[in-house]
Amino acid sequence: MALTSQIADRRPQIARRNAHVAVLALQGDFEAHRRQLAEIGISSFEVRRPGELADAAGLVIPGGESTTLWKFFEAEPWEEALGRFAESGRPVLGTCAGAIVLAREVTNPTQKGTGILDIAVERNAYGRQLDSFVGEVAAPDLGGSLPAVFIRAPRIRRVGPEVEVLATLDGEPVLVRQGNVLAATFHPELTRDTRVHEAAFAPLAVPEGSSSK
Repeated sequence: MALTSQIADRRPQIARRNAHVAVLALQGDFEAHRRQLAEIGISSFEVRRPGELADAAGLVIPGGESTTLWKFFEAEPWEEALGRFAESGRPVLGTCAGAIVLAREVTNPTQKGTGILDIAVERNAYGRQLDSFVGEVAAPDLGGSLPAVFIRAPRIRRVGPEVEVLATLDGEPVLVRQGNVLAATFHPELTRDTRVHEAAFAPLAVPEGSSSK
């Protein structure tokens, strides 16, 4: 079944479940992600310490500045906590700087990544803040084009064999998925379109005939 159909089928089911998704609140526009999650009926909470991830049903790593995020990560065992979370099979969504954090390889300049997602990214690849833009990306598996806000965005330069490309801009991948992990080089939380968050957290949907708690 196409991802578009899965999202359409699960939309009312997601709304029935009070799933608690953690939104990393160290920096970036984490409040916009929380509003987007609320739109699809998923409750969320802010996390600022690794131990707070334990009971989360899913995780959002927002945009911001990846070098600043790593300063926080080096102060506490965030890298280990994020790796364990992804390995648990719970859904993870990283946007912009969040995609950089998830990547296996980071350039411009070379920087550490968690390696959770088998991609190579180039930081600030579209230019400076003034070169930020709003566009449309091709996302046939999500029902067609998506509005996308690019702010000092990275570019995905390589995808591994197990990585699925869900959206492209001028033929380049901008939204990818590997198992339970999604990464976008743009900011889906800054538009009114909820399809990226729906795609990321569709696994939290309650199957037909099941009861939610």
